[in-house]
Amino acid sequence: MTRTVYVNGEYLPETEAKVSIFDRGFLMADGVYEVTSVLDGKLIDFDGHAKRLERSLRELDMAAPITMEELLEVHRELVRLNGIEEGMIYLQITRGAPEDRDFAFPDPAKVPSTIVLFTQNKPGLANSPAAAKGLKVISIEDIRWGRRDIKTVQLLYPSMGKMMAKKAGCDDAWMVEDGFVTEGTSNNAYIVKDGKIITRQLSNDILHGITRAAVLKFAEEAQMVVEERPFTIAEAQAADEAFITSASTFVMPVVEIDGTALGDGTPGPVSKRLREIYLEESRKAAI
Repeated sequence: MTRTVYVNGEYLPETEAKVSIFDRGFLMADGVYEVTSVLDGKLIDFDGHAKRLERSLRELDMAAPITMEELLEVHRELVRLNGIEEGMIYLQITRGAPEDRDFAFPDPAKVPSTIVLFTQNKPGLANSPAAAKGLKVISIEDIRWGRRDIKTVQLLYPSMGKMMAKKAGCDDAWMVEDGFVTEGTSNNAYIVKDGKIITRQLSNDILHGITRAAVLKFAEEAQMVVEERPFTIAEAQAADEAFITSASTFVMPVVEIDGTALGDGTPGPVSKRLREIYLEESRKAAI
């Protein structure tokens, strides 16, 4: 089935959607994005994604081509037009398409930002088989730029990391800088030791995950102990369990790190319980 997508104010069949070859997202990776999950035909954590989008735009001095209220309506209309019950909506805003390639930013008064949205239909997203068996990850050096807190479309190295993991027969990679884990290629990373949840604190070094914020809130409400600090791969390998969070995976257990099995090699009770809580509470709050 041909999807209906949104490009610069128009709903179009995906086969008719076009963006200029001079768009700075294409030429310079000069753009930001968000991915919002859909469960039961409703949006999960939309407000958090909208606020992070506004922050990313501010940090890059990029103009917003749409209000957040209008953006919500676009999301809902795409869900309706494409009949999405479970899936995701991808949103990208770039600095637009000047008349030619130039390193200097174009005048936003003359060159409007480009906005694109499309849906991805993912039946069974909430009941992923991966959640029952857990993920295997490898560690790789983190060589990304210093502003990982801005959700830009500069995703080449994370893509390379996923391919390194695939080549090693694993599911994902955790990135390591100065001896400590920063995050996964497209997710935040956690370990659990003696019932305590440990995850790196917020800074420019990691993405300020929307799912991360919700999961930590739910964990504290469930009277789980959370400690925000860096941890090493060796510490992670000695942990009782581990997991990742993201908008597309929710809470996903990790059962092996660099060939070392955690616990008995199966998803642990903390990650399984947090996944249950997150899905239950997010469905209640979905819009």
